[in-house]
Amino acid sequence: MSNIPEDLKYTKDSEWIRMDDEFNATCGITDHAQEMLTDIVFVELPETGMEVAQGEQVGVVESVKAVSNVYSPLSGRIAGVNQALENSPELLNGDPYGEGWIFKIEVKSPGELDSLMNADAYAAHIEPEK
Repeated sequence: MSNIPEDLKYTKDSEWIRMDDEFNATCGITDHAQEMLTDIVFVELPETGMEVAQGEQVGVVESVKAVSNVYSPLSGRIAGVNQALENSPELLNGDPYGEGWIFKIEVKSPGELDSLMNADAYAAHIEPEK
């Protein structure tokens, strides 16, 4: 069973976002997403400073089973990326909500959070995929 922390927001494409403060957040892929991908072997990170729109592709996660695009949960500017994933992409499998975070974003429109799912809604969303 996938771990779905209550304090995060989720996209239908299985990205998560944690607001670090009012305008800064950390993003990654969910435990469910890494379980579906299985062994992750490569992560293409976004470029720091890149301006992105909500739902825009910012990276790629490649596993032994599939390749999956990573989308930005909110609009803003990429403020940092997890360089550790370049040499250790398996961090996404072992700790998707901790050491496996993918990027940090300076949020342009915090009101966009209202369009994302809470933990209960995300659990219901992924139920058919189990």
